[in-house]
Amino acid sequence: MALEAPIPEGLAVATAGSKTSSLISMAFLVVSVGFAVAGQVILKGAMDRVGRLGSAEVAAFGDYLGRAAREPRLYLGMFLFGVSGMFWLVVLSRVPLSLAYPFVGLSYVAVVLLSRFVLGEEVPALRWIGVLVVAAGLVIIGLSARSVRG
Repeated sequence: MALEAPIPEGLAVATAGSKTSSLISMAFLVVSVGFAVAGQVILKGAMDRVGRLGSAEVAAFGDYLGRAAREPRLYLGMFLFGVSGMFWLVVLSRVPLSLAYPFVGLSYVAVVLLSRFVLGEEVPALRWIGVLVVAAGLVIIGLSARSVRG
């Protein structure tokens, strides 16, 4: 007698549901990641304006917090993270975590691209190779989801 693991509830819904349901779930996932990425880039811009937190700033932490509190982009970035979290809750209600969470790796790819082309950061070749490895991993995970659904 072979032991069979039950199909996780979220996966059963994905296999029984229509392609439209899967596309909607993927859209929610991409939107969630998009808001998180936008939040990261905006927070980085805000902190570039606030300045580096070093030992001198730790000694005068109240002043540093005051500068940060007056930076509107800080609030916008945090708001975008909150919106991302709301979409993420929808994703979690529809998609198995073992499939959804690895796709957060899209944010690594997007953040490096935006850091280079929007923020003007230098990105060394080895980091680009890492981005390609992450992207390849996402493709493999996507293929595994297709093979499970049939």
